Amino acid sequence: MHIPHFRRFNVNELLRADETIEDLQLNGLKLIQKKTAFRFGMDSVILADFADIRENDIVADFGTGNGILILLLHGRKKGKKFYALDIQEEAAELTERNMRLNHLEETATVFHTDAAEAVKYIEPCSVDRIICNPPYGQPFSALASPTRQKAIARNQNEDTLDHMLSGAFSILKGRGKICLVYPAAQMLFLMKLLQKHHLEPKRFRMVYPYIHKPANLVLIEAVKDARPMLHPLEPLIIYETEGNLTKELKSVYHL
Repeated sequence: MHIPHFRRFNVNELLRADETIEDLQLNGLKLIQKKTAFRFGMDSVILADFADIRENDIVADFGTGNGILILLLHGRKKGKKFYALDIQEEAAELTERNMRLNHLEETATVFHTDAAEAVKYIEPCSVDRIICNPPYGQPFSALASPTRQKAIARNQNEDTLDHMLSGAFSILKGRGKICLVYPAAQMLFLMKLLQKHHLEPKRFRMVYPYIHKPANLVLIEAVKDARPMLHPLEPLIIYETEGNLTKELKSVYHL
């Protein structure tokens, strides 16, 4: 479904009683979030910064949640046209409202669909880049989530990521790229799954909460139909020992 083109509206018309509106402090962009559903965190911010997306690229966001990655990319002048896909109707509807709020009706198209079905809505081999912040929770091991929306956003079924990557291969151009953020402890699982779908891991960056602590996240870029060759990047450290953000993280947040 394509977002209707409306330029004049009252912001309150887009806001529901169970939602808040946040100033992203990035080129005037704002974000409507549910109080009790998925709310974006630092992983979305560092993924948008890591992603190698050019200004004129066509980009798909798998599992868009509330559209935060599209807004962060747009604010950084990464991408020209966007597709946002989410299996939850509530999330797709919220993403549509966030696109309207930021006047991106002509730039973003939102689909309520499983990412595995992306090729039914998007032309095959037409997308330059895919960005994805997938559910982290492994089946039968994650803590129960208080709401259905949070449960779907946080936890994956056994084949959730497998289906996402199948959909990614179908719409990516040759040598197109997919960028993901994932738990560091599950990096090998993700890389093997990417290779299964002919998406070859190329760049990766380990993310450490503190320099003396183990990595908790990894940022990975994979290229469609590429030859095997890994390029590790310097580690990303989040906090100084005093608990303040590092200089690099401040730069990522445009502070």
